[in-house]
Amino acid sequence: MKVTMIGHSTVLIEAAGIKMLTDPYFGLRGNAAYARLAPPFKTREELKSVDLVLVSHHHWDHTDARFFRSLPAKTPVVAPRAAAWVTRMLGARNVLGLEKWERRQLDAVSVTAVPAWHLAIPCGYVIEAESRQIYFAGDTYYGGFMQEIGKRFHLDLALMPVTTFRIPMTMGEKGALRAVAALSPRTTIPIHLGIAPRAPLLRTKDSAEGFRKRVLDAGLKTEVVILREGQCWELPR
Repeated sequence: MKVTMIGHSTVLIEAAGIKMLTDPYFGLRGNAAYARLAPPFKTREELKSVDLVLVSHHHWDHTDARFFRSLPAKTPVVAPRAAAWVTRMLGARNVLGLEKWERRQLDAVSVTAVPAWHLAIPCGYVIEAESRQIYFAGDTYYGGFMQEIGKRFHLDLALMPVTTFRIPMTMGEKGALRAVAALSPRTTIPIHLGIAPRAPLLRTKDSAEGFRKRVLDAGLKTEVVILREGQCWELPR
């Protein structure tokens, strides 16, 4: 099972012969308030042949209408059921809306939608393939539902946001630390690191490296792996 950081919260997961892409976002400049820090590792064109797309919610830095329109009609795009219509409006044709805790088998991979808490209609996903379990949190704050996720699954990997700006769109270092304690994944890869506020006053000193230090200082057994655009990591057998 191989994980490649495309950029921000867009991650390519390859397992059981299936290529899965999370929260596709290929914009190069960000928007008026947030700057993109580095271009994505691959382009829309290079990734339109993936077998499965997972959408956690529909904020601008997690969805890409041009990418959705480029996908073959048969490619499944999984989204929160209550917001599946938004995914269709953005151009995706084969949209699978999942309720919380609903599980769907897609070839050799299963996907379970799990709760999330965010300023949108969100969900996270647990991907099961090759006898491994990966939690993709999308954008979420810490919540008690993470205790339930930790009980239901034995997570090999968690892809979790660690924000670095003052308006808390999702978890910072402290929230991500609480999440790791609840979820107990073997490995955690921080995501949501690809944009930053243009205004210096909105930035904080939180970082993926600071989060990793907190995990070590807390004595948690989770290994924190920091991936930058283009870097890969494979789950050890």
